[in-house]
Amino acid sequence: MQGTTDLSTFNNDSYQPGGILKRTLWYGVNAIIFCTWLFPFSGMKCKLLRWFGASVGRGVVIKPRVNIKYPWMLKIGDHTWIGEGVWIDNLAEVDIGSQCCISQGAMLLNGNHNYQRTSFDLIVAPICLEAGVWIGARAVVCPGVVCEQHAVLAVGSVATSDLMAYSIYQGNPAVKIKERQIH
Repeated sequence: MQGTTDLSTFNNDSYQPGGILKRTLWYGVNAIIFCTWLFPFSGMKCKLLRWFGASVGRGVVIKPRVNIKYPWMLKIGDHTWIGEGVWIDNLAEVDIGSQCCISQGAMLLNGNHNYQRTSFDLIVAPICLEAGVWIGARAVVCPGVVCEQHAVLAVGSVATSDLMAYSIYQGNPAVKIKERQIH
């Protein structure tokens, strides 16, 4: 006999990503400043992220329509680019190194659900993008993944496990297709 999912039993009370006031204030700032086309100024966005507890390096570029769940669980190194429409759904720590590029529409997803439990429990795990990583447009990095330095995740690919340094990955799930040569 197979069990069934019962979403009425889902209970997320043990997950406390910050106080209600902090989350509410951030929700407003994120909606008005980050998730729109109306505010293209990276410098002010970086300053706001810092005010909400993010660690943000120098020379960071944040394009319009970037959705960040909880900045207090975000680290961004120097001279990193975050493209239009990127979603950083950081229910856990996201550490983005220096000189990284996260292209348009990419998603960094720290959360998932335990499909084996009737209550569909929340599961979270950190993501780490080391220096020089490039996440291609509309690519997805799943919970718990480490992208080692200068790894590339190709357009539309899904990283469900770690990416080795100086390697190019493609597909769903992403597999290594070749070495990355930088000249």
